[in-house]
Amino acid sequence: MAECLNKKKNVARCTCTASCGNKGLCCECLHSHLSKRQLPGCCFPPDVEKTYDRSFEAFIAAWSR
Repeated sequence: MAECLNKKKNVARCTCTASCGNKGLCCECLHSHLSKRQLPGCCFPPDVEKTYDRSFEAFIAAWSR
């Protein structure tokens, strides 16, 4: 895996509450979550992200309010 040139900037603005080996590596994080039919925590409002439900259904429900 190549070094991410934006990792420092990504970590500073990452809203994920979970500790993750991909924190700051947005491309890796996205690929990891999509392979599990999920979205990364940064796609959710803070109150929903804290539930750790990263499903597509939770995403739709959160942004349909």
